[in-house]
Amino acid sequence: MRGWLASGRVRVDGVVVHRADAEVGADARVTLRADAPAFPSALRLVHEDADLIVVDKPPGLLTVATERERRRTAYRLLSDYVAAQGRAARIFIVHRLDRETSGLLVFAKSAVVKRYLQAQFVARAVERGYVAAVEGRVREDQGTLREPVVEDPTTLRVRTGPGGREAITEYRVRERRARSTVLELRLRTGRRGQIRAQLAALGHPIVGDRAFGAQTDPLQRLCLHATVLGFTDARGRRLRFTSAAPF
Repeated sequence: MRGWLASGRVRVDGVVVHRADAEVGADARVTLRADAPAFPSALRLVHEDADLIVVDKPPGLLTVATERERRRTAYRLLSDYVAAQGRAARIFIVHRLDRETSGLLVFAKSAVVKRYLQAQFVARAVERGYVAAVEGRVREDQGTLREPVVEDPTTLRVRTGPGGREAITEYRVRERRARSTVLELRLRTGRRGQIRAQLAALGHPIVGDRAFGAQTDPLQRLCLHATVLGFTDARGRRLRFTSAAPF
Protein backbone atom coordinates (compact mmCIF):
# COMPACT_ATOMS: atom_id res chain seq x y z
CA MET A 1 0.00 0.00 0.00
CA ARG A 2 2.91 2.37 0.61
CA GLY A 3 3.92 1.81 -2.99
CA TRP A 4 0.40 2.61 -4.21
CA LEU A 5 0.37 5.81 -2.15
CA ALA A 6 3.82 6.86 -3.37
CA SER A 7 2.86 6.36 -7.02
CA GLY A 8 -0.39 8.37 -6.75
CA ARG A 9 -2.74 5.41 -7.19
CA VAL A 10 -4.93 6.26 -4.17
CA ARG A 11 -7.61 8.99 -4.28
CA VAL A 12 -9.98 10.28 -1.62
CA ASP A 13 -13.00 12.02 -3.14
CA GLY A 14 -11.09 12.30 -6.41
CA VAL A 15 -7.99 13.88 -4.84
CA VAL A 16 -4.67 11.99 -4.93
CA VAL A 17 -3.28 11.31 -1.44
CA HIS A 18 0.27 10.18 -0.68
CA ARG A 19 0.17 9.90 3.11
CA ALA A 20 -0.99 6.78 4.91
CA ASP A 21 -2.28 8.89 7.80
CA ALA A 22 -4.50 11.09 5.60
CA GLU A 23 -7.88 11.73 7.20
CA VAL A 24 -10.80 9.92 5.54
CA GLY A 25 -14.31 11.12 6.32
CA ALA A 26 -17.17 8.71 7.05
CA ASP A 27 -18.80 9.50 3.71
CA ALA A 28 -15.56 9.79 1.67
CA ARG A 29 -15.12 7.80 -1.52
CA VAL A 30 -11.76 6.03 -1.66
CA THR A 31 -10.56 4.90 -5.08
CA LEU A 32 -7.67 2.50 -5.74
CA ARG A 33 -6.38 2.62 -9.30
CA ALA A 34 -4.78 -0.53 -10.63
CA ASP A 35 -3.00 1.16 -13.54
CA ALA A 36 0.41 -0.25 -14.34
CA PRO A 37 3.07 1.97 -12.74
CA ALA A 38 5.04 4.20 -15.08
CA PHE A 39 8.77 3.60 -15.31
CA PRO A 40 10.79 6.49 -13.80
CA SER A 41 11.36 9.12 -16.48
CA ALA A 42 14.85 9.90 -15.15
CA LEU A 43 16.03 6.42 -16.16
CA ARG A 44 15.93 4.44 -19.39
CA LEU A 45 14.75 0.85 -19.04
CA VAL A 46 17.11 -1.50 -20.87
CA HIS A 47 15.92 -4.88 -19.57
CA GLU A 48 13.59 -6.22 -16.88
CA ASP A 49 12.65 -9.75 -15.89
CA ALA A 50 11.59 -11.56 -12.72
CA ASP A 51 15.13 -11.44 -11.28
CA LEU A 52 16.70 -8.14 -12.24
CA ILE A 53 16.46 -4.72 -13.87
CA VAL A 54 19.08 -3.13 -16.15
CA VAL A 55 18.84 0.63 -16.62
CA ASP A 56 20.70 3.44 -18.35
CA LYS A 57 21.52 6.11 -15.73
CA PRO A 58 21.97 9.75 -16.75
CA PRO A 59 24.82 11.91 -15.44
CA GLY A 60 24.05 13.83 -12.28
CA LEU A 61 21.97 11.08 -10.65
CA LEU A 62 23.31 9.15 -7.67
CA THR A 63 23.13 5.36 -7.69
CA VAL A 64 22.40 5.19 -3.95
CA ALA A 65 21.75 7.66 -1.15
CA THR A 66 24.34 9.79 0.61
CA GLU A 67 24.08 11.91 3.74
CA ARG A 68 23.17 14.91 1.56
CA GLU A 69 20.83 13.23 -0.93
CA ARG A 70 18.50 10.38 0.05
CA ARG A 71 15.41 10.69 -2.10
CA ARG A 72 16.37 11.25 -5.74
CA THR A 73 18.62 8.28 -6.52
CA ALA A 74 18.41 5.48 -9.06
CA TYR A 75 17.85 3.03 -6.21
CA ARG A 76 14.97 5.04 -4.72
CA LEU A 77 13.29 5.59 -8.10
CA LEU A 78 13.41 1.89 -8.90
CA SER A 79 12.30 0.92 -5.39
CA ASP A 80 9.18 3.07 -5.76
CA TYR A 81 8.55 1.65 -9.24
CA VAL A 82 8.70 -1.96 -8.04
CA ALA A 83 6.67 -1.25 -4.90
CA ALA A 84 3.95 0.34 -7.03
CA GLN A 85 3.50 -2.93 -8.90
CA GLY A 86 1.48 -4.14 -5.92
CA ARG A 87 3.55 -7.15 -5.02
CA ALA A 88 6.12 -7.96 -2.34
CA ALA A 89 9.21 -7.00 -4.32
CA ARG A 90 12.37 -5.13 -3.47
CA ILE A 91 15.38 -3.76 -5.27
CA PHE A 92 18.93 -4.69 -4.25
CA ILE A 93 22.09 -2.81 -5.18
CA VAL A 94 24.63 -4.89 -7.12
CA HIS A 95 27.19 -2.23 -8.14
CA ARG A 96 27.41 1.54 -8.57
CA LEU A 97 28.33 4.32 -10.95
CA ASP A 98 29.61 7.73 -9.85
CA ARG A 99 27.02 10.49 -9.84
CA GLU A 100 28.76 12.14 -12.82
CA THR A 101 29.09 8.92 -14.84
CA SER A 102 26.26 7.78 -17.11
CA GLY A 103 25.44 4.33 -18.45
CA LEU A 104 24.45 0.80 -17.60
CA LEU A 105 23.52 -0.41 -14.11
CA VAL A 106 22.01 -3.71 -12.97
CA PHE A 107 19.82 -4.08 -9.86
CA ALA A 108 18.64 -7.39 -8.39
CA LYS A 109 15.11 -8.16 -7.24
CA SER A 110 16.14 -10.54 -4.46
CA ALA A 111 19.01 -11.02 -2.04
CA VAL A 112 19.85 -14.36 -3.68
CA VAL A 113 20.25 -12.80 -7.12
CA LYS A 114 22.21 -9.90 -5.64
CA ARG A 115 24.75 -12.28 -4.09
CA TYR A 116 24.96 -14.31 -7.30
CA LEU A 117 25.73 -11.23 -9.40
CA GLN A 118 28.11 -9.66 -6.89
CA ALA A 119 30.13 -12.88 -6.76
CA GLN A 120 30.78 -12.42 -10.48
CA PHE A 121 32.01 -8.87 -9.89
CA VAL A 122 34.38 -10.14 -7.20
CA ALA A 123 35.62 -12.92 -9.51
CA ARG A 124 36.09 -10.37 -12.34
CA ALA A 125 33.73 -12.40 -14.52
CA VAL A 126 31.56 -9.41 -15.43
CA GLU A 127 32.22 -7.67 -18.75
CA ARG A 128 32.35 -3.93 -18.10
CA GLY A 129 33.05 -1.54 -20.94
CA TYR A 130 33.22 2.25 -20.94
CA VAL A 131 33.80 5.04 -23.43
CA ALA A 132 35.57 8.23 -22.35
CA ALA A 133 36.56 11.42 -24.13
CA VAL A 134 39.87 12.59 -22.64
CA GLU A 135 41.82 15.79 -23.04
CA GLY A 136 44.75 15.80 -25.45
CA ARG A 137 45.88 13.24 -28.02
CA VAL A 138 46.74 9.84 -26.56
CA ARG A 139 49.83 8.62 -28.39
CA GLU A 140 49.58 4.86 -27.96
CA ASP A 141 46.78 3.08 -29.84
CA GLN A 142 46.19 0.80 -26.86
CA GLY A 143 47.56 0.03 -23.44
CA THR A 144 46.93 -1.09 -19.87
CA LEU A 145 46.79 1.20 -16.85
CA ARG A 146 48.01 -0.44 -13.65
CA GLU A 147 48.53 2.41 -11.15
CA PRO A 148 47.19 1.43 -7.69
CA VAL A 149 44.22 3.46 -6.47
CA VAL A 150 44.17 5.09 -3.02
CA GLU A 151 40.95 6.32 -1.37
CA ASP A 152 41.21 8.89 1.41
CA PRO A 153 39.13 7.51 4.32
CA THR A 154 38.15 11.01 5.44
CA THR A 155 37.35 12.86 2.22
CA LEU A 156 36.72 9.73 0.07
CA ARG A 157 38.80 11.40 -2.68
CA VAL A 158 40.48 8.91 -5.00
CA ARG A 159 44.00 9.15 -6.44
CA THR A 160 46.72 6.89 -7.77
CA GLY A 161 49.80 6.18 -5.70
CA PRO A 162 51.86 3.67 -3.73
CA GLY A 163 50.11 1.67 -1.09
CA GLY A 164 46.83 1.68 -2.97
CA ARG A 165 44.67 -1.22 -4.11
CA GLU A 166 45.35 -3.01 -7.38
CA ALA A 167 43.53 -1.38 -10.30
CA ILE A 168 43.70 -2.54 -13.92
CA THR A 169 42.11 -0.73 -16.86
CA GLU A 170 42.68 -1.62 -20.50
CA TYR A 171 42.19 1.07 -23.16
CA ARG A 172 42.04 1.36 -26.93
CA VAL A 173 41.84 4.53 -29.02
CA ARG A 174 38.56 4.79 -30.88
CA GLU A 175 38.98 8.27 -32.34
CA ARG A 176 41.50 11.13 -32.20
CA ARG A 177 39.95 14.57 -32.39
CA ALA A 178 41.52 18.02 -32.60
CA ARG A 179 41.90 18.49 -28.84
CA SER A 180 40.69 15.22 -27.37
CA THR A 181 40.79 11.44 -27.78
CA VAL A 182 37.89 9.01 -27.49
CA LEU A 183 38.88 5.81 -25.70
CA GLU A 184 37.23 2.45 -25.24
CA LEU A 185 38.00 1.05 -21.79
CA ARG A 186 37.64 -2.36 -20.16
CA LEU A 187 37.72 -2.76 -16.40
CA ARG A 188 39.64 -5.73 -15.01
CA THR A 189 39.12 -4.50 -11.44
CA GLY A 190 36.28 -2.45 -10.03
CA ARG A 191 37.84 0.16 -7.76
CA ARG A 192 35.80 3.29 -7.16
CA GLY A 193 37.02 6.09 -9.41
CA GLN A 194 39.81 4.04 -10.96
CA ILE A 195 39.19 5.15 -14.57
CA ARG A 196 39.11 8.84 -13.66
CA ALA A 197 42.19 8.66 -11.43
CA GLN A 198 44.28 6.54 -13.80
CA LEU A 199 43.52 8.62 -16.89
CA ALA A 200 44.39 11.79 -14.97
CA ALA A 201 47.67 10.17 -13.88
CA LEU A 202 48.34 9.34 -17.54
CA GLY A 203 48.13 13.07 -18.30
CA HIS A 204 44.77 12.79 -20.06
CA PRO A 205 41.95 13.65 -17.63
CA ILE A 206 38.42 12.97 -18.80
CA VAL A 207 36.76 15.95 -20.48
CA GLY A 208 34.61 17.74 -17.92
CA ASP A 209 36.35 16.10 -14.93
CA ARG A 210 37.32 19.23 -13.00
CA ALA A 211 37.99 17.15 -9.87
CA PHE A 212 40.89 15.46 -11.67
CA GLY A 213 42.34 18.49 -13.42
CA ALA A 214 40.36 18.77 -16.66
CA GLN A 215 40.56 22.19 -18.30
CA THR A 216 37.65 21.79 -20.72
CA ASP A 217 33.95 21.10 -20.20
CA PRO A 218 32.10 21.76 -23.48
CA LEU A 219 29.12 19.50 -22.70
CA GLN A 220 28.74 20.51 -19.05
CA ARG A 221 29.15 16.91 -17.98
CA LEU A 222 31.75 14.24 -17.32
CA CYS A 223 32.41 12.47 -20.62
CA LEU A 224 32.45 8.93 -19.22
CA HIS A 225 29.74 6.42 -20.13
CA ALA A 226 29.28 2.74 -19.16
CA THR A 227 28.60 1.24 -22.59
CA VAL A 228 28.84 -2.53 -22.04
CA LEU A 229 27.60 -4.77 -19.22
CA GLY A 230 27.72 -8.55 -19.51
CA PHE A 231 27.13 -11.25 -16.91
CA THR A 232 25.47 -14.63 -16.28
CA ASP A 233 22.06 -14.38 -14.64
CA ALA A 234 20.80 -16.65 -11.85
CA ARG A 235 19.15 -18.95 -14.42
CA GLY A 236 22.45 -19.58 -16.20
CA ARG A 237 21.83 -17.32 -19.20
CA ARG A 238 24.65 -15.14 -20.46
CA LEU A 239 23.32 -11.60 -20.86
CA ARG A 240 25.08 -8.69 -22.54
CA PHE A 241 23.77 -5.13 -22.84
CA THR A 242 25.12 -2.11 -24.70
CA SER A 243 24.48 1.63 -24.59
CA ALA A 244 25.90 4.15 -27.05
CA ALA A 245 28.04 6.93 -25.61
CA PRO A 246 26.27 10.31 -25.93
CA PHE A 247 29.41 12.30 -26.80
